Amino acid sequence: MKTINLPPYAPILMESTRAIGYSLEAAIADIIDNSIAADASTVKLNFFPVEKEYVSILDDGVGMDGDEITKAMQYGSKNPEDKRASKDLGRFGLGLKTASLSQCRLLTVISKVGDDYQCRQWDLDYVFKTGEWSLKALERDEYSDFPQFDELAKQSSGTLVIWQKLDRMQIGCADFTASMGRKMDDVREHLSLVYHRYLSGEKGLANLSIFLNNLPIEPKDPFLVKKSQRPMDDEKLYIRERKCNVDVRAYILPHTSRLTNEELRALGGKEGFRRNQGFYVYRNKRLLVWGTWFNMQRKGELSKLVRVQVDVPNELDDLWTLDIKKSSAIPPEQVKNNLRTIVERLTETGKRTWTYRGKKQTSNKMVHVWDRLKTNNGGYLYEINRDHPVIQNYIMRHQDQKNEIEVLLRQIENNIPLDSLYIDQTNDVKIENDREYTDKEIICALQGILDTIPQEMHLDMLGKLLDTEPFCNYRQEIDDAFKKGELK
Repeated sequence: MKTINLPPYAPILMESTRAIGYSLEAAIADIIDNSIAADASTVKLNFFPVEKEYVSILDDGVGMDGDEITKAMQYGSKNPEDKRASKDLGRFGLGLKTASLSQCRLLTVISKVGDDYQCRQWDLDYVFKTGEWSLKALERDEYSDFPQFDELAKQSSGTLVIWQKLDRMQIGCADFTASMGRKMDDVREHLSLVYHRYLSGEKGLANLSIFLNNLPIEPKDPFLVKKSQRPMDDEKLYIRERKCNVDVRAYILPHTSRLTNEELRALGGKEGFRRNQGFYVYRNKRLLVWGTWFNMQRKGELSKLVRVQVDVPNELDDLWTLDIKKSSAIPPEQVKNNLRTIVERLTETGKRTWTYRGKKQTSNKMVHVWDRLKTNNGGYLYEINRDHPVIQNYIMRHQDQKNEIEVLLRQIENNIPLDSLYIDQTNDVKIENDREYTDKEIICALQGILDTIPQEMHLDMLGKLLDTEPFCNYRQEIDDAFKKGELK
């Protein structure tokens, strides 16, 4: 047997890999991964959408010498099976090239170490002309006027990546300037989420700052850690054959009624809470995949507050079938089996949070304003609770109007705007009816009820009201109001 060596034809292979499917934001994140691996503390992303359009990414990392930058520009510069440093966010040795050239036809990389500068360039038009793997090595006078080079020159070390001939980014754009602005807004949102643990200075991570056209990108915490519930202890799933752990931490977000409008927008994003529920998989604290249950369960309204942080070391890349773009990962079966058990416990907790609006209940015999009854045909009926102390008291004091009151209550029950409520809830619109009362509002409401009945009935009514919503959630505030003489 003999083998025939068939070297790939450079122009065709390079053009083919442009179609891997990178989005702009995923492509930029792939470049920033390299900056993090190079110990960068600052990354400056700039875009210029008019005349000689470009996108540049400048970091202050350790930089590369001549051999290193040439290897970095080589396709398949890493063996995906090699053991890598814990902070290494790459795997295939393709990211810098495939990510960049998915957006442009001219990729220039300039790196500095001390006083030494090195520049390499892939120009797809030149590669097509030569028909070879024609990587250009530019001299100082050929790149000194490139965008952001002056900024690199001020640093002791670092790397500058420049995209020009932005052909893919201009496809279908009637107004590229406006389109570029919108795309960069998406980039800002993406980076603020993907690197939120780096940007927030999480313990154990070096501080990282990312700027977009000189404006800092703020971290976007998908778990709202300071306000969310931790329904279970953290778990470590041990992968025996690799002798490493997958760390799992679960969160239940607060009910939407307890979130500010800003928090609603940040946590829901463009796709809403329902689409963003599920696992958030991180490799070396960098977010890879989010908003999925990996087919362990369907996304439902009652589980949309559940989010699970899963930390995976890069030793498990092959087991998670991580793709080149770092936008897809599938857990190995042994991990999936453990996660499935966790999901079952969590979704039940999430349902309770949604059903009871995330408020702390102080009585197991709480009386609700609305009753939810199961009917004979398998459906549900919502009725106003006639035994609610306030309603009961009103009916007793107006016995001569009992029939009219019942007609009114039935009209209210039969005309609940269910369609509108469903649309608003699924779109994560904040329903102002469902909110926390201020102390003053709850005290005024309680005093208003007491004022409608004789003084000798106050104590009995108060006892009943403390077991009804919303007053059962404000026992301490009501007790304090009596002590201060605000309630009589």
